[in-house]
Amino acid sequence: MIEHILAVLAGFIVAVISATGYLGVALMMAIESACIPLPSEVIMPFSGYLVSTGRFELFAVATAGAIGCNIGSVFAYELGKRGGRPAIERWGRFVLLGPGELDAADRFFARFGSAAVLIGRLLPVIRSFIAFPAGIARMPLGRFHLYTFIGSWPWCFALAWIGMKLGAAWDSDPRIKAAFHSADAVIGGLIVIAVAGYVAHRVRGMRR
Repeated sequence: MIEHILAVLAGFIVAVISATGYLGVALMMAIESACIPLPSEVIMPFSGYLVSTGRFELFAVATAGAIGCNIGSVFAYELGKRGGRPAIERWGRFVLLGPGELDAADRFFARFGSAAVLIGRLLPVIRSFIAFPAGIARMPLGRFHLYTFIGSWPWCFALAWIGMKLGAAWDSDPRIKAAFHSADAVIGGLIVIAVAGYVAHRVRGMRR
């Protein structure tokens, strides 16, 4: 089961990125940063896998990913800037963004100010929504892009590095394949539970 899930997901991402190169990495990360549910935790490790094959270079992959974060974040920033919180609350339901996630991003931005964009890009969940309060606060666009890039690059690099190391070991070390195979049912069940829990949490957040 887990091998099938990984194969389908990897096949889609690797196919897109392989066909379009670094542009595909940037495009995928732009989609993620526009709050469309396509997690960077999947995109960048598989980009790192292509580094292990010699298709890409690690630093260039991380840079392409960070550029994509900047591009996609413009959508969230502009929505917050032009429409404020009411617009986000109105349209956020289409990406399962509820008041709970928005409140968390607001509190984080209120606590750290403009630096929240830089710090938040290194944190799961928060990184996906931090552009909204930045837009509402009308943070200077140049500083917003600078902080977004600086904060996103280490995140992209770390995930791609993990993918590169796992990709290099996948064929050379049969213990990795064996571990995935022996834990097939357990990991598959955990994935289903995690996805169900994620959706349930986001739906509950929308109702608050």
